[in-house]
Amino acid sequence: MGAAGCALLLGLLAAGGAGGAHAQWGGPGTSLHLPSILRGRCAEYLALVAPQLRDKNCTAIWEAFKMVLDKDPCSVLPSDYDLFMNLSRHSIPRDKSLFWENNQFLVTSYAENTRRFMPLQDVLYGRSGDLLNWCRQKNASGLDYQSCPTSEDCEDNAVNSFWKRASMQYSKDSSGVIHVMLNGSEPTGAYPVKGFFADFEVPYFQKDKITRIEIWVMHEIGGPKVESCGEGSVKILEERLKTMGFQYSCIDDYLPVKLLQCVDHSTHPDCAFNS
Repeated sequence: MGAAGCALLLGLLAAGGAGGAHAQWGGPGTSLHLPSILRGRCAEYLALVAPQLRDKNCTAIWEAFKMVLDKDPCSVLPSDYDLFMNLSRHSIPRDKSLFWENNQFLVTSYAENTRRFMPLQDVLYGRSGDLLNWCRQKNASGLDYQSCPTSEDCEDNAVNSFWKRASMQYSKDSSGVIHVMLNGSEPTGAYPVKGFFADFEVPYFQKDKITRIEIWVMHEIGGPKVESCGEGSVKILEERLKTMGFQYSCIDDYLPVKLLQCVDHSTHPDCAFNS
């Protein structure tokens, strides 16, 4: 998933309370007001986004999530979120799944709060952890607000394992036409061959539930065209999907998304469309 972006973009929002203390880990500390944010997001989602899910219990969902906060910050496994996931998961509308890498905010804007699509950060469990960070102190109880481990510090950290588990669930629950938005201006390649989408989403696609996969390779307005359909890492993804037996198509700069990009760049030559 793109879900790597959710884990990587969380930091600067939470780091403000760290003060001058020595940071043990390489990542930002626990987001301030974490319990209130998670419970509030759950209540808002059930009230405004998906009122048909009103029978879900936000208190129970928080209590299930909170269980990982008692674990060593480098000993949290994806399976530790099983109860949280079972309580918060729900169906994803057919043809509405949108996977991504390296363009989280464009995906969020285009999805428009589930009105067009429902990417991982727009399902209840994904919305709960989006852009947040959390971990227990290393040798004490209580949350660490100074720093939390990144995947470079240790693989089995709380946030990394959360997005692994969420990605696997999201992939398993997706059906119909699957959409994938990649960033063709990313210097390291549009499709990270080691990443959340490659490692924790593609392997969990349910072949009997998926009709085809549509890839959109978007290029940033004014940015370089590092890769396009049929090139570099995109070709690797296409060949992987073909080997897995999926029907797929690839579109460069899918027009509806490009029109959204051009809202903020209306005078740029990249946004000069023929009438």
